[in-house]
Amino acid sequence: MTMLHCPATVLLARHGEAAYESTTWSGEGGSLTRDGRAQAAALADRLHGRRVVHVYSSTMARAVQTAEIAAARLGVDVTTRTGLQEFAVGDHYGVARDTDPFAATFRRWLDDDLSLRVPGGETGEEVVARVNTVLGDIADAHPGETVLVIAHGGILTLAVRNLLTFESGVKPEVFANCAFAETELRGDGWRLTGWSEPD
Repeated sequence: MTMLHCPATVLLARHGEAAYESTTWSGEGGSLTRDGRAQAAALADRLHGRRVVHVYSSTMARAVQTAEIAAARLGVDVTTRTGLQEFAVGDHYGVARDTDPFAATFRRWLDDDLSLRVPGGETGEEVVARVNTVLGDIADAHPGETVLVIAHGGILTLAVRNLLTFESGVKPEVFANCAFAETELRGDGWRLTGWSEPD
């Protein structure tokens, strides 16, 4: 990492509410609902005055749509990064979406067993490593600036739990749609410096 004496402020936000065409787990990108579009606009409005210089997004449609709405209101550009995608469905492709075949694995990840793998997909360690790489690249590109990163609840939860040290008095919550964590990459690693729930 470079220029850590002047860290970037990286705002990590989950995408807006989405709907899906498929009734099974397929890795489909989804599309924002009307409420999801309003959430994306409200996210941007909460960030007016923060001098956000760029928006980064997962390549999945629900994240890209959120990023484009927010970026348009903030008057900045969007860059997509594959490393920000949600963890893959793996062998759960085709399983009914009204079930959660990832629950047991994700719970183990949250209990610090990151070596466990989604069958046919990634381990928790692999998810955390790719998110760490892309967030580090983003922070390096914006020393002293503020950027918005739009991604997904699963990978953002793992990132906050495994990459960040919490500032005193700052408590992470569940990543609701368009909630965001405020972070900085300092000389001693990532810091969670703030948390904002949607309005």
